[in-house]
Amino acid sequence: MIKRLAGLLLLLLTPCFNCFAQDIVQTKQYPKNFFRYPLDLPPSTAGSFGELRPNHFHSGLDFKTNGRTGYPVHAAYDGYISRLRVQFGGFGNAIYITHPNGFTTVYGHIERFAPELEQAVRAQQYQQQSFEVDFNPPPYQLQVCQGDVIALSGNAGASEGPHLHFEIRDTQTEQTINPQLFGLVIPDKVPPALGTICVYHLGGRPFDENTPRQFFAVTGASGHYRLAKPKVIEVSGETGFGITATDMNSTSFNHNGIYSVELKVDGQTVYTFTVERFAFDQTHAINAYIDYPTFLKSRRFIQKCFILPGSKISLYPQSVDRGVVNFDDSATHDVEYVVKDVAGNISSLKIKVKSSPAKDEQEAPVQNPLFFHYDKQNEFTNDKVHVIIPPGNLYDDMEFTYSVLPGKKGMYSDIHRIHNRFTPINGTYELWIKPDNTIGDLAAKAIIVNTDGVVEGGTYSDGYIKAEARTFGDYFIKVDTTAPAIHPLNIKEGANMTPMRKLSLKISDNQSGVKSYVGKIDGKWVLMEWDYKTKVLSYKFDDGFAHGNHQFELTVTDNKDNIAHYTANFSR
Repeated sequence: MIKRLAGLLLLLLTPCFNCFAQDIVQTKQYPKNFFRYPLDLPPSTAGSFGELRPNHFHSGLDFKTNGRTGYPVHAAYDGYISRLRVQFGGFGNAIYITHPNGFTTVYGHIERFAPELEQAVRAQQYQQQSFEVDFNPPPYQLQVCQGDVIALSGNAGASEGPHLHFEIRDTQTEQTINPQLFGLVIPDKVPPALGTICVYHLGGRPFDENTPRQFFAVTGASGHYRLAKPKVIEVSGETGFGITATDMNSTSFNHNGIYSVELKVDGQTVYTFTVERFAFDQTHAINAYIDYPTFLKSRRFIQKCFILPGSKISLYPQSVDRGVVNFDDSATHDVEYVVKDVAGNISSLKIKVKSSPAKDEQEAPVQNPLFFHYDKQNEFTNDKVHVIIPPGNLYDDMEFTYSVLPGKKGMYSDIHRIHNRFTPINGTYELWIKPDNTIGDLAAKAIIVNTDGVVEGGTYSDGYIKAEARTFGDYFIKVDTTAPAIHPLNIKEGANMTPMRKLSLKISDNQSGVKSYVGKIDGKWVLMEWDYKTKVLSYKFDDGFAHGNHQFELTVTDNKDNIAHYTANFSR
C-alpha cells in the first residue's frame, strides 16, 4: 500500500469560488463529492478541458506548479493503479487510477513515480528491455486511498513547462470528461473574450478553402460585444457562421478555451457546441470544428458554428440542419452568438443579416468521377499512384484533384500532388506510389515523404511503395540508407566517469526516424532514458555500480534498419 500523506488536508482549497453556474449545457450530471484536487496548491490552470490545440482538443486540465517540478501529486479518490506508462513524448510518465465510482483519473508529465510504482515500472522496463513501457498491473495489486502521494509533479514528455496534466475518464467508454463538472472548479469571474466573426456563404456546396468568407472585427468587453463597424450583413441561401473566442479565469493570465458556443437565429437556437466529454478517436475532428483552411493560412482558430456532415464527435449536443441556415426570404434577421465558460460566465454578440433568395444554386456534380463522398470509400488510380480513402475519413464531400510535378535530385519518383493540404483527414488513407526504374535494390529502403518534410514511412509491395498518409499534399519517394547519428556528450574512449552522475549522448535520425536503441555495459542491457525535449539519451549510475574498468556499447536502429554503433571503454 502506498503510504498516505498525513497532515495535508484540503481545508485551504475548499472555499466556495462562486463555483458553478447551473445554466451551462450538460447532457449528464456528474458526482461533485468524490474527487479532490490532485495538488496541495491553490488551483490554477495553464490549459483548460477541450481547449483548441493543433490537431486535437485538450483532454484535461493543466494545473500550474509555480514554474517548477517536485510537488506531491495525490490520488484524487480511492482506487487502484490500473495503468502505468513511460513514453518518449506525450505524457512522458503517466499514472491511471481506476475508482469504484465508474471513473478513472489520469496524471501526466510527472517527474517521478512513488517508490512502489517506480519499482513496478523499473521491473517492466528491465523485463521488456525498453525505456518505453505501457502496462496494466493486476487489479487491486497497487491500491491507493484518496490523498495518497502517487508521484512528484514534473515536466516530462511533450510538455512546454512544469505542470500536472489531469483527466477524469469514464472507465467503461474511456471518454474523457471535463473535470470541472465534478466540482473541481477554478475560481472564475471572467467572461469569455470574443474576437473576429465569420460568415460563410456555403451556397449548397461542400465546405472547403474556396468557400466564400467574410470576416468582421468585433469590439467590446465584460461579456458585451458588437461589430467594430456596425452594419447589416447580406446573406443568401445556405449560410454558416463562425467566431473566435478565448477564456481566462480569475487565477491566471493564460488564454484558454471556452466551454460552449450557442448560435441563435431570430431567438431560436440552431447550433450548440460544448466541451463536456469526448472520445480520443474523435479528437482529430477538431479540424472539422475549426475553419481548417484559415487556420493553416493564418493560425487563427475560427470556431465554425455549423457541423460538417462527416464530423462524428460528441461535442455537438444539439443542432438544427447541422447549424446551416437557409436564408430564402427577403427579411432582416437577428443572429446571436452566446459563448460561456464552464463557470457560467457569459459573453454575447448580436448581428443583423439581410436575407435574399438564393440564386440558382447548382447541385454538386455527382457525375464527376473525382467527386468524393464523405460516407463512402473513395479511390483514385493511374499508372503511378493509387489513393484509397476509407469511409468516414473525410468530413465533407469534395472534388478530388490530382496533378504531377517533375521530381528533383535525390527523389525516386515524380512529385504527386494529392488534392491539397487544406482538406483535413480524420484518420489516414492508403497512398501507393510507383518508384522510377532507378531505385533497383534500394526499394527496401524507400520511404514516402511530403514536401513539408513529413515522413509517412513506406513498404515495398507489388511494385509500389505503400504508406498510410495523414494529410493531403505533395508526396514523393526517397530512400534512407543513412544510419542514425550518435553524439557522445560526456563519454569518450578511456574516460574517467567517476565524477559523473550519468552517462549521456544525443541520438538522432533525420529521415525515417529512430526505431530502437540498445545500451549495454559490460555486455549487459542497461536502462537508458531518452528525454523528449533535449533528445539526450542517458544512463544514470546508481550507488551499486561496480568500481573498475567497463565497456559501454550503444546500438541505434532507424525505421529502415540502418544501424549505428558506438563503443567506449571507461573507468569509474
